[in-house]
Amino acid sequence: MTKHILKLTFISLTWLMHTSVVSADSTLVAVASNFTKPMTEIAESFEKATGHSAKLSFGSTGKFVSQIENGGPFEVLLAADETGPASLETAGYVVSGSRATYALGKLVLWSATPDYIDAEGKVLQTGNFKHIALADPKIAPYGAAAVDYLSKQGLLEKNQPLMVLGENITQTQQFISTGNAELGFVALSQVIENGKIGSGSGYIIPTNEYASIRQGIALLKNGAENPAAVALIAYLKSAPALAIIQKYGYDLP
Repeated sequence: MTKHILKLTFISLTWLMHTSVVSADSTLVAVASNFTKPMTEIAESFEKATGHSAKLSFGSTGKFVSQIENGGPFEVLLAADETGPASLETAGYVVSGSRATYALGKLVLWSATPDYIDAEGKVLQTGNFKHIALADPKIAPYGAAAVDYLSKQGLLEKNQPLMVLGENITQTQQFISTGNAELGFVALSQVIENGKIGSGSGYIIPTNEYASIRQGIALLKNGAENPAAVALIAYLKSAPALAIIQKYGYDLP
């Protein structure tokens, strides 16, 4: 009798394991470059919690919008703004009612050199630098926020000839890290460690000094029938995901 029960238990466990594997799905996700670190961590947590996996592609929001409009295979979009997801919904690429704001981004003036940037960012007025890096404002919301900040400070015209434009915020950080630009504008999430700027020097720009960076998420129609895509949208609203988002310096909407 005991052997029979053990045999049935083994069969049941094997069936459950097989069912779990069969039911696990994967989703292809377009992620704005500024959200690389938190989303990588969230994807790992998501897989442990649900069994589903998320295959992440990182880049500029503008390029992702263009790719989706031209038949790109993405199922979920995590943009660096709300404009991209909204325009895709208008064009019929987004599941109605799925758009939401998942994070509020923060802009940082950053240099790889310690003590190069002062506590108030006055280096922009007084510094003797040759290049300042920012993401291309035409396709990258953080670049647009940087231009907005410079304009409001009356520093845009002065610094425009010195600008080095990255295709996205990741390339922008690389320009600064490698010394191709002495300083530049990046996302706080890229340089934060344990609640503060981890290396080099930087000035966290007050959020009221540039247009709010409201980052939008959307379930694309390509993923409407994919359980992994639907589950990921829900998971990003969970306590574990929200904790990771805040860990990387974002505010919650």
